[in-house]
Amino acid sequence: MGSKSNSCDYESHYHALIFPFMAKGHLIPLLQLARLLLCRRFAITVITTPANRPFIAKSLEDTTVSIIELPFPQSIPRIPSGVESTDKLPSMSLLPEFARSTKAMQPEFEHVVATLEPVNFMVSDGFLWWTLESANKLGFPRLVFFPMSNYASSVSKAVSQERLLFGPESDNEPITVPEFPWIKITRNDFDPAFADPNPKGIHIEFVMDSVVAAVQSFGILVNGFYELEPTFADYINRDGDSKSWNVGPLCLAEPPPRLDQSRKKPAWIQWLDQKLKQGHSVLYIAFGSQAELSTEQLRDIATGLEGSEVNFMWVIREDASELGDGFEERVKERGIVVRDWVDQTEILKHECVQGFLSHCGWNSVLESICAGVPILAWPMMADQPLNARMVLEEIKVGLRVETCNGSVKGYVKSKGLKKMVRELMEGERGKEVRKKVKEFAEMAKKAMEEEMGSSWLSLNKLIDQICNEKKT
Repeated sequence: MGSKSNSCDYESHYHALIFPFMAKGHLIPLLQLARLLLCRRFAITVITTPANRPFIAKSLEDTTVSIIELPFPQSIPRIPSGVESTDKLPSMSLLPEFARSTKAMQPEFEHVVATLEPVNFMVSDGFLWWTLESANKLGFPRLVFFPMSNYASSVSKAVSQERLLFGPESDNEPITVPEFPWIKITRNDFDPAFADPNPKGIHIEFVMDSVVAAVQSFGILVNGFYELEPTFADYINRDGDSKSWNVGPLCLAEPPPRLDQSRKKPAWIQWLDQKLKQGHSVLYIAFGSQAELSTEQLRDIATGLEGSEVNFMWVIREDASELGDGFEERVKERGIVVRDWVDQTEILKHECVQGFLSHCGWNSVLESICAGVPILAWPMMADQPLNARMVLEEIKVGLRVETCNGSVKGYVKSKGLKKMVRELMEGERGKEVRKKVKEFAEMAKKAMEEEMGSSWLSLNKLIDQICNEKKT
């Protein structure tokens, strides 16, 4: 259990369980949600595994949140022993096996939860589909959380219902979405399994189990705000499936950094401070903890950044070391490479950061919008290509990298990267998207205003509905 929170310090009226999936992109927003519930007189219990506990405990060390560990399943075929989070997987192709294995935690989960104080409701990740059965058995509602945009959910649903991916001959052929006729997608915007007319195997079983459990749950929590994507928020709630509630951006629930003079600033923040004093703007580059880039692609990124002559901070995985001989030494006056876990929101909020070269994971998109930083989109997997389309075509707060063949998931050469980096940081199109993103940053802050914002009121309404229903 963490130490007592300095804010929202009063007796708890309700008790909520939070059970995040074992991936940073899924975990972090649910820890931010915990803070919002604490301020609404909730006692919070977070369920996790031993290897994930330290990160959670550190994130919530200033709160009264309780943390309960459940052992992670062992002897999973193809999953190395000791791996308890997706960023430690040898390949993201093993995600379905990893996620499916969590069902072995169900008996222990139910045993532990049965010993706790009465639970008003549980928020569990969509990938933990089996927790719906547990919630029904133990007698409390389940809210499901997917770290996805309303846009990605809506387009995926419309495309699936119309079976649009089975007609085109080419993976790059534009396909009009009849439900949203201004939107054109390609097969490359989706994982290959979704383009198979006769899908089978563990991947599709995992997806179907997650979707069915989500529809049968009490509601779906969306890390977003209504004003960002009203058309798609309305579509999700239109057809009578499980209701969706926009309660974000959850990154704005993070407390402000503590003014601890004894705490030494991380090296990368000191570097950004120096660039600010010099009057330079900086491009931040990060592709998440799960991106798998070839050595050749990493070197082309390095060459493109070097040739762009912009100041940059590039956060890469520890094992991504092949950037070319002497690259870091040659660019040391205007570029820094970080091989460590960083506080991305702190970096994006830094005054000198004026652009973000991103894989367009949904958390990263929201954090960039909230910080008023435009995006250079480079989607790689999962819902990222759809997020990139939303960023570019719907809300127009970013530009896209150029690939060799023009496809969504094509190779990016150094020359094309150099061109688009300079356009974002110095060009006219960059100025346009920079102005636009600042407008959405203000909308995001208003959505989270206490007692007034759309997301704040949405969460209040949900709590009232779910807790009152539990009593009746």
